[in-house]
Amino acid sequence: MLQGRRYGGRPVYFSDVIVRRESDIRSFADLRDRSFAYNETSSHSGYGIVRFVLVTMGETHGFFGRVVKSGAHEISIGWVMRGEVESAAIDSQVLALELRDRPWLAKGLRVIASLGPSTIQPVVAGAHVPEATRGAVLDAFLAMGRDPAARGFLDRGLVATFEAADSASYDDIRAMVQACEAARFLVLR
Repeated sequence: MLQGRRYGGRPVYFSDVIVRRESDIRSFADLRDRSFAYNETSSHSGYGIVRFVLVTMGETHGFFGRVVKSGAHEISIGWVMRGEVESAAIDSQVLALELRDRPWLAKGLRVIASLGPSTIQPVVAGAHVPEATRGAVLDAFLAMGRDPAARGFLDRGLVATFEAADSASYDDIRAMVQACEAARFLVLR
């Protein structure tokens, strides 16, 4: 779970849609015919939830003026800051870390929408990892939030604690993907 009141002590995160502070864009709907950067197509916060929001708006035939892959949330943030694109959807933890570590960004950026919440990304182990090892690693992650030696590292990443999850924990994201597939809206445009 992430630190911060907005998460409500739940294992969730948001996708914060950013623009330059002086932009005339005030809402997600104002992004029509504007440029948008995403980090990668497999990213829920940068791409998947944006597709889902457009499906819920009935906007599956072309909404953005230009859609560009950046390769990383941090690159998308830089592009928005420099005016190379008008908007981007950024993982809320990544944005919080960037604003903390580079406070001057707050003077140049503005969040116009927070999409979500969505269940936060998992820590996973391959099936080839022995069950006993997976159990020991899970126990270690679950104990980290109470371990003073780990607390500094977690705080640096704005992590409150870890929580056990199972496949059903991600039904919210599956439902968003299924809605996009049902609408045959697989590519942002």
